[in-house]
Amino acid sequence: MKLVVFGANGATGRLVVAMAVTAGHSVTAIARRPREFPFHDRDVQVAEADVRDAEAVDWVVAGHDAVVSVVGVPPTRRPVTVYSEGAANIVTSMTGHGTRRLVCVSSAGLDPAVRSGRALSRREARRRVFQARMRGVHRDMGRMEDIVRGSALDWTLVRPGRLCGAGLTDYRTSSHALPGARTSRGDLAHLLLRQTVRDGQTRKTVYVFSGDRL
Repeated sequence: MKLVVFGANGATGRLVVAMAVTAGHSVTAIARRPREFPFHDRDVQVAEADVRDAEAVDWVVAGHDAVVSVVGVPPTRRPVTVYSEGAANIVTSMTGHGTRRLVCVSSAGLDPAVRSGRALSRREARRRVFQARMRGVHRDMGRMEDIVRGSALDWTLVRPGRLCGAGLTDYRTSSHALPGARTSRGDLAHLLLRQTVRDGQTRKTVYVFSGDRL
């Protein structure tokens, strides 16, 4: 399968690319600074593009079978638009090219049960601080989800818990949030690829949590 990975130069994106190549797929890795991308393989083409640039997105999506979006920005309370702008460009391009499979990373922090702070009391204060730091990101992630859900594509939204580590665990998926749980980037990358190329749950929101509750 020919995949496009947006956000390929991030910690999770690099893992997605590596796992996809190991599984025998060809990947176009999209990075704003392609010279910094560390993965070199004959089945990986590195392309420079900004997900907010509609023309660039349309150019790289053409000719591919599926798109994985692992776009991310640092935590901030300030307004963010990269998720929603990127989603709009990706959906428009995929629709125009007849590419149907889209898998996007979002966050379990969008779930009301997580935002309310209902979980272990000893973690509540720390969680509230983290949620405040993520306010700008989460608001735009919500707009991104609305754009993806409103499309006619075969989409899946993947909501990990708080990200940490890169190893693979006996992770589990769910249709609802688990407050306080964390997700290894390795587990997230593995699920993203699995959802994209094998047993994807189309038009669903899937939560993923690491098996040992990192």
